[in-house]
This record gives sequence, C-alpha cells and structure tokens, in this order.
Amino acid sequence: AHIAELLRPLNAVQDQGWGLDHGPWCPLLHIYPEADIPVLQLSLDASLSPAEHVDLARRLAPLREEGVLILGSGDFVHNLRTLIWRGEAPPYDWAVRFNEWVKARLLAGDVEALVNYRAHPDAALAAPDWDHFYPLLYVAALARPGEPVAFVTDYILGGSASMTSAIIGGAA
Repeated sequence: AHIAELLRPLNAVQDQGWGLDHGPWCPLLHIYPEADIPVLQLSLDASLSPAEHVDLARRLAPLREEGVLILGSGDFVHNLRTLIWRGEAPPYDWAVRFNEWVKARLLAGDVEALVNYRAHPDAALAAPDWDHFYPLLYVAALARPGEPVAFVTDYILGGSASMTSAIIGGAA
C-alpha cells in the first residue's frame, strides 16, 4: 500500500497471488538463501518508455531513506537467441562493448544515456528485449549524485548474457 501511494497518480495494482518471478528469485536465492527478508516485486509496464520508467523509479526514492534495498535484476546484456547453451563460450564482441558501455554510464551517473540505450550501436543485439534492461533503469535512477558504484561480478555467460552485478551506494 505504501508503494502504491508513492506511485500515485498511477494506479498500482496489488497482487499477492503471483509470487516471485525468476528475475528477483535467482539473485535473492544466492544473496539471502534463508529467505529471511520480506520481498516485494514490482512488475514493469510494457506501455511505458524508458524515460517514463525512470520517472516512475524516482517516485520510489523515499524507500531508500527507509532502508529498503532496491534490486534491479535482468542481465542488461541478454540475448537468448545467440546464447551458447553448452560448454564454455567467449563473449561476443558486441556483448563486451555494450556491457562496458553500461558500466561506464553507471560509473558516470549518466542516467540519460541509459534511457537512450537503444542508440548504442550494439543495443539491438545486446539488449533486444526491454524487460531485461529496464530493471537497470530503476537502480540507476535511484542513485544519488556521487555515490560509489562497485561491480561485484562482471562476466558474460554463454557469449551473450551479462552476469555483471553492481552495488550503488553501499559496500561491496
């Protein structure tokens, strides 16, 4: 109810019947294996633009002051059509370039560039599906100016799925 209030005038619908999607479940399984913290998942509205998602994310800023962990999960480089499923595979050049570009934008606090990520020449291959990139916009939009960014994992799996994880504003 508190989050729905923060998101007004949008009509956030509360649904306790769905459970967690694999997006938040996969990292939380490793971060909190005892499942001993409350978790609330927000669904992404496909009808909103990247800029509208950033505006929506910024409405959630008071949650940071309340000690709420904001986790954006999705593998911002995520192309299952090109993923090499068996054995070890070096990352594709385009995946590395896009991954490094996103990391540099996070370090610079350049949310506007992330909003316009589709202009990057490798975006069509590296991030063909918006639903895997947009969670990053929420985390980036909630960063305070000058906050430290630390990359706790940084590799590309199967050639085209980034396992890069960043912590913004906290200790790694």
